[in-house]
Amino acid sequence: MILAATTNENLANTANVLVYSSMAIYTLAFFAHIVEWVLGSRSKVGRTAAALTGAGTAAKAKATVEVRTAEKENGGGTAVLERPKVITRSAAGRRDVPDGPGAAGGTFKGDLYGRIAVSMTALGFLLEAAGVISRAMAVQRAPWGNMYEFSTTFSTVAVGTYLAFLLTKKNVRWIGLPLVTTVLLNLGIATTVLYTDSDQLVPALHSYWLWIHVSTAIFCGAVFYLGAVGTLFYLLRDVYESKVARGATVGRAWASIMERLPAAATLDKFSYRVNAAVFPLWTFTIIAGAIWAGDAWGRYWGWDPKEVWSFITWVAYACYLHARATAGWKGRKAATLALVAFGCWLFNYYGVNIFVTGKHSYAGV
Repeated sequence: MILAATTNENLANTANVLVYSSMAIYTLAFFAHIVEWVLGSRSKVGRTAAALTGAGTAAKAKATVEVRTAEKENGGGTAVLERPKVITRSAAGRRDVPDGPGAAGGTFKGDLYGRIAVSMTALGFLLEAAGVISRAMAVQRAPWGNMYEFSTTFSTVAVGTYLAFLLTKKNVRWIGLPLVTTVLLNLGIATTVLYTDSDQLVPALHSYWLWIHVSTAIFCGAVFYLGAVGTLFYLLRDVYESKVARGATVGRAWASIMERLPAAATLDKFSYRVNAAVFPLWTFTIIAGAIWAGDAWGRYWGWDPKEVWSFITWVAYACYLHARATAGWKGRKAATLALVAFGCWLFNYYGVNIFVTGKHSYAGV
């Protein structure tokens, strides 16, 4: 018995060391991403606002060249040119604008530091995942019995999902900087404010539904987070493209950042697809939780704060998906709904678990 307790304590200490080590590696990844963006801003790929939309100075210059070419071909006479093609919105909140070159700005050095950042992120992920596994071995149960364990697992899954997108050749490296920043903040709070020593669960939570219900909830939250980042960048990029289309003045630094991101239409499509893909799983999460509640507490639904906010989150994302199918609510309005929905999930994650008393809360962590 004493030997087993010592082994579990050693595993718990190992888990803590691994989590702190992952934080150090994530910090290196954070600075590498910063350098990637800085070097990218110095590149020649920083195009003018007019070049992005085919309007303004670039369009006028192109028209001038076409006129002069036509005059030469007609022996100096005046030629009748075809009406220039006008680029219009393909849908509300969308324009026919090419994607930017990425955070690296198309430069070799920027891309090099970007690859270093991704490598550091992958190493941090492996260390953190090993920490989560060590914690599970120490407590001999699923490693999400309190907010500390939930937070470390959540950030691990979020980074793992991001790396999975990269492995499938998706253009998502622009998520790297906000992701590692959020992960560092999350782990910083987890290791200081939310840290809880390893302990066993209350009898009601000893069920295989813990693995099913909580694991799907964590995965859904990680994907919802990536969708929220895409939505936020979509709103910023859409405002930028609108200013460019109007010929408004945009700061050079802000333009450099926005021009390297994917087009607003691409960001909008990305956030919609990830949210729509994971929404059925979130529905299953709520159903699984109700079944588990029936087994553990003898009722499937009791209007516990966690149950209420899970349902509110479900309704918010359902409204977002419905808005996407409604012509008058596409674009920024639907994107705002998506951020509100993620805000509901975030409150369900931190607010209900910590500040609200209920069967699901982790108050007093």
